Order: sequence, then C-alpha cells, then structure tokens
Amino acid sequence: MTHRQKRFAAGRSDRTIRTSVRSALAFLTAFGALAGAALVGAAPASGLPGGTVPGSTTLAPGVTYAQFDVQGAKGVTHAHLLTVDLRNTHVRLGLLYPGAVAARAAVSRMADAQGAVAGINGDFFNISEAQHPGVEVTGSTDGPAIVNGHVLKSSVPDGQRFGPELPPGTTTRDVLGVGVDRRARLDSLALAGSVRTPAGRLPLGGLNQYALPEGSVGAFTSDWGSVSRVRATCGTDTDRAADCSTDTYEVTVRKGRVVATSDTPGKGAIAAGTTVLVGREAGAQRLRKFFKGEPVTVTHRLVSATSRKAYSFALGGYPVLKGGRPLSGLDDTAAAVRTAVGIANGGKRLLLFALDGAPAYRKGLTISEVATTMRSLGSVDAFSLDGGGSTTLVARVPGAATVTVRNHPSGDAERRVPNGIGVFST
Repeated sequence: MTHRQKRFAAGRSDRTIRTSVRSALAFLTAFGALAGAALVGAAPASGLPGGTVPGSTTLAPGVTYAQFDVQGAKGVTHAHLLTVDLRNTHVRLGLLYPGAVAARAAVSRMADAQGAVAGINGDFFNISEAQHPGVEVTGSTDGPAIVNGHVLKSSVPDGQRFGPELPPGTTTRDVLGVGVDRRARLDSLALAGSVRTPAGRLPLGGLNQYALPEGSVGAFTSDWGSVSRVRATCGTDTDRAADCSTDTYEVTVRKGRVVATSDTPGKGAIAAGTTVLVGREAGAQRLRKFFKGEPVTVTHRLVSATSRKAYSFALGGYPVLKGGRPLSGLDDTAAAVRTAVGIANGGKRLLLFALDGAPAYRKGLTISEVATTMRSLGSVDAFSLDGGGSTTLVARVPGAATVTVRNHPSGDAERRVPNGIGVFST
C-alpha cells in the first residue's frame, strides 16, 4: 500500500460494503437472473434512497465514494465506486486531459491540475508501436473527445484502434458524454468536415487523430501537441500493423493561406490559427495540387447520431449496457481489471466504477460481468473505458489539498493516460 492510500486504509472495514449473509442471499435471489458477477453482501444501489451504496463516504455535495467486493467467475475482486448526482447544481463532470491530444499524464495529476474532487481514467489509446519501428507513439485516444464544449478530436478507423475487439454493433465513434442540459447519455459522434479552395472541396477524413482512413486528408490543430504526425499515415483501415504509407503529403495553412508544403508529415507544436493538413494515398495526391499563398478554408465538427443537445464533454470507449440490457456478444471469458461508467435516473446520476489491481484481486471481471454488475448497481446504460494498468480512481476528502489514488493500479503505479472523467464541485 502506498503512502497516498494509507489515509483511507485504517477505516476500510467501516467503509466497505459488507452486510449479513441474509442480505447477501436476498440480493442474489433478487438478481438471480443476472449471469456472471454479483456484489458480495451488497444491496443494489437502485433500491436505496437516492441510489446511494451502503457505507458511502460523502466527498462533496452530490458526490459519494464507496468500495465493495464483487464475485466474478474467476474469483472475488474489489471495486471502487464514485456516485455523482447531477441534480445537485454544485457538481459537474468534465474531461480530464493534459492540455494536448497527443500527451499523457497520471489521473491524479490531471485531477489536481484541474481542481477535480475525484476522477477515473478514460479512453483506450495508442500505447505502443512495436509494428512500426522508429514511429513515435502518440499517446492519443481511439475515440472522439470534447472538453468544455470544444471538439478536440475525432475517432480512428475501427481497425486501427488499440483497445480490445469491439462488441458487435459498436464503433470507435461511440462516446459517453454530458450535454449542456446536464444529462449524461451514450451516443455516437461522427466527423463532418471539409477542406475548401478556389479549385474545389474535399472531405476531411480526420481531426487530431493518430490514424487516418486510407486515401484521406486529416487536419491537425494546436490541440494536437508536438508529437510527430507520421503515425497518422501508418496501418490500414483493417490492419493496424500494416506498413506506413509511402505516398504522403503535408500542407500548412495559416490564417487561411497555404504557407508551407512537405512530402512527409512533420512534428512540433502547431501555433494557434494554424492547421496542418496531412494526406495519404489519394489524399496526398489532392494536397500536392495546393500551392503557397492559395486560400484554404478548413471546417470540422462532430455530428451526433441521437441527440440535438450540444455536449459539454465527451470521450470514447464502448457501450456494454443499453436500456437495462447487456449488449449481445459481450466477451464472457477474458477477465481483467476494468473501468466503466453507468448512467441512471434519466442521465442525472452516474456511477464511475473501477476495479482494484492489487494482486489478490487482479483477475478482475469479464466485460459481460461488468455489464451485469453495472446493472445491479442501478445503471440503465453503461460504458466500458480502458482497463488493466490504466484503471485508476482518485478522490479528495473534504479539506485535503490533493486527491489520492483509491484503487491499487495493477502496474503498481499510476499509468500515464491521455484523458479521464473529472468530478468537479463548486
């Protein structure tokens, strides 16, 4: 146990969710139809006043923390849960990120830097490039991201993602977000954008993403960071490990005019008001027709599949529970340490769920068990985020200056990640 986790250790027996065998049997009977994991000795959150979990500690108005055991097929694991009530106007959720799309930081560091009272890790991301020696790892996420209403990036092709195989019917465009109406929802966000010149218009295939569709043109802005843009031209739409394209071109646009061109994607910080266009194959051939001084207009936005409400924040992952039903085809064999988010009460209550990575609990849960566990906690919809060594849950007790890591990361130390969900109290 690290020094940062000791302050909650002494009272752990009082805060963990452990009731009598009678209560456990009553719970298991009530939810006997649920396959897979079951909370050990815990009542379902949906059956309690306000949807809280027994033994919860209040971190701030509308924000509680609890921990409890979960019985999975591979054994007992330990869970940490933040419950956030968005009906309380003093609490909000937002995107934790290190200030650039192609950058990573520990969840605790991002939470403290942004003043969050709690948080968890976020989307799956470009963590290695063993198949492409010499290509710089971007650390960028698979899915879309929105911070404070501002679009940071769009999603990579499904075949390029670094996360596990997606359940049937899901894509890298899937997001969990909170709208300007303060309601959380699951959605799908697709990029709509274009590059226009006096000679014509071409569609935009990507925005600040580590992998572009074959034959497309992608835009990189100051939100990207300083990491090399070469990775965007590697792999194919169906094979992440495929070779990098040999047909590439880059155009730099500043204040609406072409100011520079290059045969290869570059690196380095992109100034505000500047957009770098990167093309591969057919996209590169189109960009080669651009010339210095030519006027260029680049537009981009993310289009929702289900909602007319703008998002204050959103991040990628994939759904595991919709309308109270686990998605079909969820894996029920591979167990691991997991992070997930549940939505209840019409999008007004969220459950931020992270498993413990201590050796005694490291076998974790399958994705199918995550779905049934989130349902037993009262979630109607649920969304899986990055797990394994990335799974991290942090929280700050009232009066403390910084957050502490509440679970044991399975890598024995916090992994630097590209984003997360922050809980903020005003």
